[in-house]
Amino acid sequence: MDFSQIGKLILSAGVVLVIIGLLLLAFGKLSFLGKLPGDIVIQKKNFTFYFPIVTSLLLSLIVSLLLYFLKK
Repeated sequence: MDFSQIGKLILSAGVVLVIIGLLLLAFGKLSFLGKLPGDIVIQKKNFTFYFPIVTSLLLSLIVSLLLYFLKK
């Protein structure tokens, strides 16, 4: 096994993790994300259930389109 290939793989994984971290920081500043109409929120006295289904679908669509255009 060639160590240069392993080094490239580790560096690539690090770059991907940095990009994901930066995106998470940027999305944290977007106040509407996670509070879209259609997101499910059930609140009881001492229990809260939250399922961001519309937000998940929107993010999935954006990532799919981004990957589609990057492959072309």
